[in-house]
Amino acid sequence: MFNRRQIIAFAMTASFAAMPAFAQNTPVSIALDWTPNTNHIGLFVAQAEGYYAQAGLDVTILPYSDTAAGTLVANRVADFGIMGSVSLYTQRTAGADLVATFAVTQTETGRVVFNADRTDIQRPADLDGLTYGGFGSNWETALINTMIRHDGGKGEFETITLGTSAYEALANGAVDFTLEVYTWEGVKAELEGVAQRAFRYADFGVPDEHTTLIGSSQAYLDANPDAAAAFIAATKRGYAFAVDQPERAADIIIAANADVLTDRALIIASLKTLVDGNYLRTADGALGTFDPAKMEAIGAFMFQAGMLKDGNGTPLSKAPDFSTYYTNTYAATE
Repeated sequence: MFNRRQIIAFAMTASFAAMPAFAQNTPVSIALDWTPNTNHIGLFVAQAEGYYAQAGLDVTILPYSDTAAGTLVANRVADFGIMGSVSLYTQRTAGADLVATFAVTQTETGRVVFNADRTDIQRPADLDGLTYGGFGSNWETALINTMIRHDGGKGEFETITLGTSAYEALANGAVDFTLEVYTWEGVKAELEGVAQRAFRYADFGVPDEHTTLIGSSQAYLDANPDAAAAFIAATKRGYAFAVDQPERAADIIIAANADVLTDRALIIASLKTLVDGNYLRTADGALGTFDPAKMEAIGAFMFQAGMLKDGNGTPLSKAPDFSTYYTNTYAATE
């Protein structure tokens, strides 16, 4: 296995080295979807290790703001942005110029979580009639309702919109369950000794998805094909580095964000979970590319749930061609 990884790493290095630097110091910007965390690690590695510079790019990583990364990309404020499949589909369907170009995670990282001492919760159907603390999105309602009904329940529960304070509310019993990103909040809970149990979405009727991705606009891709290809190739190299050398990658992202990433144990543990759980790279080596079946399935799920609406807010009567919402042209290049 070690020799195989060496061979893969050598092949990737050779292929990237063979790529021309299309333009010296070509500026490229990417907007984050949240404060820096392990989902972003490939960006910071590519910047620190000089992969962007070698490709002739001057990359600016824009900090998280109140404006969604997809909105910044669609309005040409940023060239690329970190976003999720759900936001990609809803924004693009409503008319935003967005195209997914790199799959950061290869499988779903979220889960329904509740305190381990809740003996009354043994299956999703037991969530009927309980109180959910969350962010108040249609996606949350659709997935929880689906999971409960898939397990034989009615899909009836009370929602309290709390944002990130839902985790504190769960801990003190103010709500019965919430949703969390296992590779971050879940890992943090484990490190702090918080006993939890959880249900995976895909085990109860919700399609698996590429939870986190990098998107651009078709306008940018058409106008800057070489810069886009160079950016994705260098970014892919950064994520491959993180998978193969997680502790070094963790030190890199911490050094670049020392003001906000102060818990090294959490960064190390989160990245280990992403790597060992094949979230960043699958067991068969897929990294950065989209699974067409997953992209179709999550799109169909959202369409059937009435979540996809046009620019006037009217639910679509016919499912769009989801194959146009993403491309493997850049990430599949070796």
